[in-house]
Amino acid sequence: MQFFPVFMDLRGQDVLVVGGGVVAERKIRALLSAGARVHVAAKVASAKVQALLADESICSIEPSYEESQLAGKRLVFAATDDTELNHRVFRDAERRGVLANVVDDSAHCRFISPAVVDRSPVLVAISTGGSSPVLARRLRRWIEQLLPHGLGKVARAAAELRAEVKKQLPNGQGRRFWEARMTDANLLRWAGKAPAAILKEMTSLLRHVQPVESPGMVYLVGAGPGNPDLLTLRALDVLGRADVVLHDRLVSNEILDLVRRDAERIYVGKQAGNHHCQQEEIHRIMLEQAALGRTVVRLKGGDAFIFGRGGEELEVLRSAGVPYEVVPGITAATGSAAFAGIPLTHRSHAQALTFVTGHSAAGSLDRPTKIDWAGIAGEGKTAVVYMGIKQAEAIRKGLLDAGISARLPVAMVENGSRDEQRVIVGTVGNIPALAQQASRGSPGLLVIGEVAALAAQLGWFVNPREVKSAA
Repeated sequence: MQFFPVFMDLRGQDVLVVGGGVVAERKIRALLSAGARVHVAAKVASAKVQALLADESICSIEPSYEESQLAGKRLVFAATDDTELNHRVFRDAERRGVLANVVDDSAHCRFISPAVVDRSPVLVAISTGGSSPVLARRLRRWIEQLLPHGLGKVARAAAELRAEVKKQLPNGQGRRFWEARMTDANLLRWAGKAPAAILKEMTSLLRHVQPVESPGMVYLVGAGPGNPDLLTLRALDVLGRADVVLHDRLVSNEILDLVRRDAERIYVGKQAGNHHCQQEEIHRIMLEQAALGRTVVRLKGGDAFIFGRGGEELEVLRSAGVPYEVVPGITAATGSAAFAGIPLTHRSHAQALTFVTGHSAAGSLDRPTKIDWAGIAGEGKTAVVYMGIKQAEAIRKGLLDAGISARLPVAMVENGSRDEQRVIVGTVGNIPALAQQASRGSPGLLVIGEVAALAAQLGWFVNPREVKSAA
């Protein structure tokens, strides 16, 4: 993120605009609407700029730019056709500690002006970091169509009631009150009402709510294989409610960025041979946070009920009387295989599908020797092995000992659905060679069966040519 998003209160603040053309006019109009005192330095000011300045007693104009004009200014915009002058304004502002914006020159900007959707006091700012103003304007038009013009009335009514809600519903219950009432249906309906009617209805809703002494809520959320586009709508909604998020190592940073900004994040990741946080400690943290009345999200890669110990965690919550909800996620097998172009079932190749894990409950490495490979792999079957990359040799031996052909196709999918996705196709006989190409610490799984060979034909994500074959 190159630019830190922030909204500035410019009421009564002095801002300098260098330039007097069409671009300068747009900046002056926006600054005046924000209540700024605008000072202009321009050899030639357009008729519209002169009219703006004449109508506003808080404005002033000078015929040329001098560095001394930066004194006491909060911001400066350089909006002339003279590149050398624009850059001089920027250098002068840097020396004086004044934030500068050279229009359409992101290399000479300490801040940028986003495209804005104004439903005051609700504001939505859109920026492409200066890379594509046209795209920013297009996005603005989309959002303009989505947001009712009356949203500002809803926000002002909520502001009037906010102190009373906080007083009546302490310990985070007030936020839950608003979350339950700020539904799509209510927002659309309220946006069309008069301000007094909105406030009256909100007050009535508050009057019928009583504070309760109860444990918090725990959401067991599957984050999918890593691509944020694969999150369910319910998962996205819950992430926006969380007070605290307990996440494992397979949850991507892109998904964590969707968590409510002021939520506490607790890393509880585990991986083979390096258990950062034992399962019992995770149980303790969940119960402790819920007892504080907090909304807890236990965020897991993939799906919590597919080798994610979700069942164990629900048993603990149920025993403690903590309310919970399960939000399913796309498990790594289906998500990674789909992005790799591997249909896990296929009428011509596989009529049975089995998910297995390469680790026992204790995390031991002898799991592959206890799997019924003859029953789950071979002709007409697909087997997907989670957490099996480090046990490649044991898996190969187990398959061969069970009479599975050494030529049966196998695919290793690493970082499935993510930009770093890598697919390597081989056979049962060279599974160890596939594993040797895996990146250290990256999530990966093995697909064993005839369908694995289809990755070379059907792969579509990023670049199908990335599908490689193991030697």
